[in-house]
Amino acid sequence: MDIRPNHTIYINNINDKVKKEELKRSLYALFSQFGQVMDIVALKTMSMRGQAFVVFKELAAATNALRQLQGFPFYNKPMRIQYAKTDSEIISKMKGTYGDKEKKKEKKKKAQEAAAANQNKRPAQVAIAAHTPVQVPDNPPNHILFLSNLPEETNEMMLSMLFNQFPGFKEVRLVPGKHDISFVEFESDSQGGVAKDALQGFRITATCAMRISYAKK
Repeated sequence: MDIRPNHTIYINNINDKVKKEELKRSLYALFSQFGQVMDIVALKTMSMRGQAFVVFKELAAATNALRQLQGFPFYNKPMRIQYAKTDSEIISKMKGTYGDKEKKKEKKKKAQEAAAANQNKRPAQVAIAAHTPVQVPDNPPNHILFLSNLPEETNEMMLSMLFNQFPGFKEVRLVPGKHDISFVEFESDSQGGVAKDALQGFRITATCAMRISYAKK
């Protein structure tokens, strides 16, 4: 009984002890590496516990995420993922009448984004140029990476989910009392380098682009 591919994926078998806000942040961190995430719906009602919906902008991103993360150990439970049976219907059903308001808001937001994009074409290029030398003073290659500019809500689980997709990942080490920095250890310098290049500038939240350099030896 195959369900047709669509932009929304349905996840169940999620650890239901995880708080809703933390769950949404962790799902965003995990799934946004596959493409732009438009929305995450996770309700803590009895009938919806342990389940969530992730809405992608691109169908290909939803398909890729479903294949890559099927059975992924998320908070110590393997995720079960499939395409949602319907796209917008199930979201609006879960949100009740809120769904219609969301669509209007989404339309307005898209119009504003399009206007802003046209207006900001030149400044955007300047911003990219300014951003390229991320001014991460780097050290010689090392199997330990140093992460900085992390948002306040970053936790060990989020970082582990991001980095353990790369070969040679060993562990994440948070720094007590400092939420914005962390260390990630790999088995070899070259394995650390691959992860460093792939995740440089990755946004755990919309406002914080992660900076990665080699740790001092």
